[in-house]
Parts: sequence; structure tokens; C-alpha cells
Amino acid sequence: MPKSAYATAYASDPDAPGSAASRPTSPAVVRAVQVLDAIAASSDPLTLADLTRLTGAPKSSLHGMCDTLVQLQLVKRLPGGAMALGPHVMTWANAFLAQTQITEEFRALWDQTDAFHDATVTLSMLEGDEVVYLACQNGDRPLGVTFRIGMRLPAPYTATGKAMLSTLPAADVQRLFADGLPPPLTRASVASTDALAAELQQVRAIGYSVDNGQMREGMTCFGAPVFDAQAARAAGAIAVSYLTSEIDTVTGERIGQQVRALADRLSARLGAPALATHTVAAR
Repeated sequence: MPKSAYATAYASDPDAPGSAASRPTSPAVVRAVQVLDAIAASSDPLTLADLTRLTGAPKSSLHGMCDTLVQLQLVKRLPGGAMALGPHVMTWANAFLAQTQITEEFRALWDQTDAFHDATVTLSMLEGDEVVYLACQNGDRPLGVTFRIGMRLPAPYTATGKAMLSTLPAADVQRLFADGLPPPLTRASVASTDALAAELQQVRAIGYSVDNGQMREGMTCFGAPVFDAQAARAAGAIAVSYLTSEIDTVTGERIGQQVRALADRLSARLGAPALATHTVAAR
């Protein structure tokens, strides 16, 4: 059976001195990865004796680690004691595939469109009550903020966050903020869950969201949800940012519709049903 890179590099006791200065500083994490890699590489469930042989770790230490992995649903123990990968692994796999696909398709679409090349455009996904930025095209406007890949912001105060929250059932949004909203970012940040619910209803009605200085004073952003083939909830969202001084009512409506159209194009590239982006309603 082929060993993983971790298993090959750290087959000996990870607590023992070694000459590789770059080796990971958490031996327990390395050992857990070795165990998961070994189980993943095997066509049959593995026993504790199998894992001891494959990883070189003492059976006593593997026993406790496997118990923990079972509790976390990363490993499942079958009748007879052998182990296979657990269901929680699929959560990570699906998230990785979704992020990779949506980011690649966004970049491909960006190369093919003339829309918003003078503005700041971002792509993000929803993780709990935060948005995580997956791709950023920063424009030349002095917005006072530079978006970065991996950057996190409270979802209720961002255009992409509002866009994605609008695709969730109202009850899910209520549960997400049952303890209240995150600390506000500006004086304009939405102040209550009731006010947020009203904003999300407006997003559902017009098809795009507006952050009117809630994330950064003097900046107005327009966002729209992006769907994939499942289409039950947003896979991500696109937003475009401008100086508030540049936006009047007519301009804002035009930009909102353009963002909606760009999000629809990205959704189509991800295999979303044609009507998915136009049938988001409060549930």
C-alpha cells in the first residue's frame, strides 16, 4: 500500500529528534493525518494492528487517537473493530471542491467579461456568520480597504453576506443570530435581527443586496448570490464596491442589475438550473 507524504516523511516516532527543521510542530496532528491517509488508501477497513504496522506508531497511542477520530466522525468503527473513513470527511471534501470550482470559474468568467474592470470585485462564501473571501480584484478607487483572499468579515454587514443569507430559510437565519448580531463595523451597520430580516426580504425581492456603508463608511457595495447545481442555497456571492459619492439611485439600480447578471453567468457555469437565481424566496 502506498504511503502518504506525511507517512513517508514521518514514519518514525514524531516526538524523536530529527534533522528536518521544517517538519510540522504538532506530532499529534501529523499522526492523525497518517491514520486518515492509511484508511483512505486502503480498499478494505483497517484494524488497529493494521494501523500500527502502517504508521509505525505504538498501538497504545493509536487506540486513544482512533477513539477521538471516531467521536469526531472522521472515522467510523465497523462491527468487529475495523475502521473506515467517517461521514465528516465528506464535509471537508465537498467544501474544497465547491471552493475550487467556484474560484476557477470566477477567474475564467472575469477574463471573458468587460464588466466592472474599473471597480473592486470580490467573490466570497458563507461560513457560519462570516464571509470568507475566495477571490478579489481590487480596483483603483481609494475605498479605504483592500480585500484579500482568506479575509473574513461579519456576514450581516457585507453585500456578499447579505446576498448569501437571503438564500437561507428565515428560520435558519434566526438560529444563526439567536444570540444577536456581531459587533457593528460602522455606525450604519444593521442594528438588529429584525432589521436584517427586512433587508434580506428586500434582497429576495430585487435580486441583489446593498451594503450602504455598513462595512466601511464612504463605500457602497452591491452583491448577488451565486448558485451551483444543487441550487438549494447560495454556493457563494459576488460583490462590487464603489465610493458612495459615485452612487445615486439610478446608478445604484443599474449596478445592482449588472451584478445580478454577472452572478447569473457564474451560476450557469457552475451548472445551476436556469431559474434558480430568480426563484429565491423567503422560506
